[in-house]
Amino acid sequence: MQLTEVTNPTQAREFVQVNVDLNQKVPGYIRPIKKEIDEVFDPEHNKAFRQGEATRWILKDAEGRLIGRIAAFVNKRYKNKGDDIPVGGVGFFDCINSQEAADMLLDVARHWLGQRGMEAMDGPINFGERDKWWGLLVEGFYEPLWSMNFNPPYYKDLLENYGFKPFFHQLCFGLDPAKRLNDKILARHAALAADPAFTAARIEKKRLEKYAEDFLAVYNGAFAGHGGIKSMRKEQVMQLFKKMKPLMDENIVWFAYHHDKPIAMFINIPELNQYYKHFNGKFGLLQKLQFLWLRSRGACRHFTGIVFAVVPEFQGMGVDAFIICEMAKVVQPAGFYHHYEMQWIGDFNPKMVNVARSLGDTFVTRKLTTYRYLFDRSKEFKRHPMLSA
Repeated sequence: MQLTEVTNPTQAREFVQVNVDLNQKVPGYIRPIKKEIDEVFDPEHNKAFRQGEATRWILKDAEGRLIGRIAAFVNKRYKNKGDDIPVGGVGFFDCINSQEAADMLLDVARHWLGQRGMEAMDGPINFGERDKWWGLLVEGFYEPLWSMNFNPPYYKDLLENYGFKPFFHQLCFGLDPAKRLNDKILARHAALAADPAFTAARIEKKRLEKYAEDFLAVYNGAFAGHGGIKSMRKEQVMQLFKKMKPLMDENIVWFAYHHDKPIAMFINIPELNQYYKHFNGKFGLLQKLQFLWLRSRGACRHFTGIVFAVVPEFQGMGVDAFIICEMAKVVQPAGFYHHYEMQWIGDFNPKMVNVARSLGDTFVTRKLTTYRYLFDRSKEFKRHPMLSA
């Protein structure tokens, strides 16, 4: 076997191709958009390079066939609650069902991280934000959500046989958007709906600046300062909204208010992989035109929850039920969407898990795992600590 560090454009293309060669026949596989993978390793596009560095390797067999890949990265800002040692990351791991091949990939990544002062490695994770390419799929081997890792079941054995242990599990929840909401949700909604101080509204594309301010108020109130999450600025939110605008469905992006003050938001988008699965990893002009045609034909009947938040002073009051029911009043009569799934929630965050379960008749759709490997094998392994309520 030949292990090679990626140092030129040809090898970078091979790095992407490994994922295709090894998974294209696996049921449920959707080829990621090549450009989105390339940008993870491009300092011009990935701001994580301001605080760290990354590299990649590919593995070939004796006949020159691609049989594996891995990336390794260090990021000064990567830190989990309770960490008392520097931790690096590995990701974009693909490998044939061979422990020997997997060990070669993991060994080179561990050695590279050790040279940079790391004492553990988490993986498979992303070199960047946690909403993309994070965790190993261990349950729910069907079409992944956009920017979600997908792999065959044997990857779990390859990592655990090497010595990785689950650091935390990532749960995705789904529900049937056409199903009547349960009586408990409806009753909690009715209690707030009777008070005219509480209102809810759909986003309006023509008023994005107004809703960016609402998003900012809720996001920073609910998340900033918790679990290392930093506050956002209005410019960042506007950039996010402008990027979302071409695919945004106003019917599934909602805000709740108390005396016109934003107190909650429920941000959802049409599931992009329902479009991308037709594009074979490309997203040029032809695919953009095809995207518009597919959207006009109603090709995507799935939608995905990306942010759900209630500011602390209104948590536990039924605002979650209020905003869900207000959205349901619009979404359910239209009958357009057939499937709903939320992005993952860490099992170390019981508060958010309970929120997901409170949204109605939800069920776990899939589970991913973030693993950790301690370089000092005599050191006590500790799972991610639970977050307080």
